[in-house]
Amino acid sequence: FSIEQDIQLGKEAAAQVEQQFDVVKNPEIDAFIQNIGKKLIAQRQANSAKFPYSFKVVADNSVNAFALPGGSAFIHTGLIAKAENEAQIAAVLAHEISHVALRHGTHESSKANIVQIPAAIAAQVLGSGGLLGTLEAAGIGLLANGALLKFSRSAENEADLMGAQIMAQAGYNPIEMARFFEKLEAETGKGSWITSMMSDHPNPGNRVKNVENEILAMPKREYMTDGGGLVRAQAIVKTLPPPRKRVAPGATQAPVPANVPMPGLESLRPSGHFKTSENNSFSVSYPDNWQTISDPQGASITFAPAQGSMGQGQQMQLAYGAQFNFSPSNGQAVDIQAATQSLVKALSQGDPNMKVARNPARTQVDGYQSMVTYLATASPFKGQNENDLLLTVALPQGVFWAVFVAPDSDFRNVEPTYNQMIQSLRFKR
Repeated sequence: FSIEQDIQLGKEAAAQVEQQFDVVKNPEIDAFIQNIGKKLIAQRQANSAKFPYSFKVVADNSVNAFALPGGSAFIHTGLIAKAENEAQIAAVLAHEISHVALRHGTHESSKANIVQIPAAIAAQVLGSGGLLGTLEAAGIGLLANGALLKFSRSAENEADLMGAQIMAQAGYNPIEMARFFEKLEAETGKGSWITSMMSDHPNPGNRVKNVENEILAMPKREYMTDGGGLVRAQAIVKTLPPPRKRVAPGATQAPVPANVPMPGLESLRPSGHFKTSENNSFSVSYPDNWQTISDPQGASITFAPAQGSMGQGQQMQLAYGAQFNFSPSNGQAVDIQAATQSLVKALSQGDPNMKVARNPARTQVDGYQSMVTYLATASPFKGQNENDLLLTVALPQGVFWAVFVAPDSDFRNVEPTYNQMIQSLRFKR
């Protein structure tokens, strides 16, 4: 990536983030964060590549902040609420600014996709579409699987040390970086508010000691810890409405669970007799007592018993049955493992109850490389848990994926039918 492409990619990703999060529109909160950010980016190291930094607060109760390539930084309200002083917020922002200045986001993406990215960038240069969309269409997930937002431990260490230098140059006591991360490490596992920060910012090893050693090498000077605005900012955060549920960029907001009573299993279970559905892309066998439900926009097709789904279109909830989908890759080769990880991440962020029950296993479907992943979540049926079988298939045109759904109490009974449907899949060549 060139620096210009870092900036372009970051702007496109920031637009997706702002669809995913509620940006806080409060002049006092905005002025508080902008003031800290301006002090930090005025330092020489932060501006080594002259990125157009920006800072926005988003409504999210988890303690976290993140910055995209090119300089767009987002601060969670949960971070403001939990900080003990202004210098701790400056520490996190300086850490994120360092990721931008050191270009860690696109570097990590390049390492993970060393072969695919040059061809995808070339295709984007020749075309007219956005860079982020071109890369994702080529099967290179950047936001949904965290490639732009998750860093290696060595990158974390670099951002810690450079961040400590930046905040010290801006007049903030760098010891607060060590104290804040020490606090987070001590609290890990004690509540969900801590999970996001430590997941996105893995401990590079001896994090606190490394920062303290860096401070020892700095010139002696007087530092500030608080500028006086944190107490007011925390008071405003407490008055904000609850944040909406996070959804992975590109994923639809999961509808509220229907919570309807589960009908009798005899009305849901497959008959044991099959008929064939065929379209321009594939054919599949499905139980002859189930309905075929097509998305009006052509994005998916569902096979389910009459009482196995609720709602319509994007608001449809599938409680028993199978849904088939396709994501094009514009002719680029698909990495089935990366595509599966990206999809699982998007599904789980759209449904916070969803967990991976069994790690993905490689297989083949109609001669194509495929993966099977078992997931678990809450069922739309009242009082029921749900098991899902996720199938992903790497086709020349993109990723074909299907989700086979049933309540936990009946999944073993219907699983042989789902396996038979998978074995019957034939793709048009």
